[in-house]
Amino acid sequence: MSDKTLTRMDLSEAVFREVGLSRNESAQLVESVLQHISDALVQGEQVKLSSFGTFSVRDKGARVGRNPKTGQEVPIEPRRVLSFRPSHLMKERVARGNRAG
Repeated sequence: MSDKTLTRMDLSEAVFREVGLSRNESAQLVESVLQHISDALVQGEQVKLSSFGTFSVRDKGARVGRNPKTGQEVPIEPRRVLSFRPSHLMKERVARGNRAG
């Protein structure tokens, strides 16, 4: 596994190099796309990116958890959680990347 992390700046730089927009326009484009994705998720919509995967929000109900150190029961409040399900193409691509040669 690599310690490298892809950042917004890396995405903006890739748009700058590959699309030919200015650095400022590239950064604005990346921000705009991420804002649209975020807004849709906040509103409870699914975000499906073909050949990449699907982001969705789901509600988890209240439940009783347990502190592993003490064994004491702890109530866990209901909450919304974000999930990502990669497409089959993405799964295959990642799996191929793990093989040598």
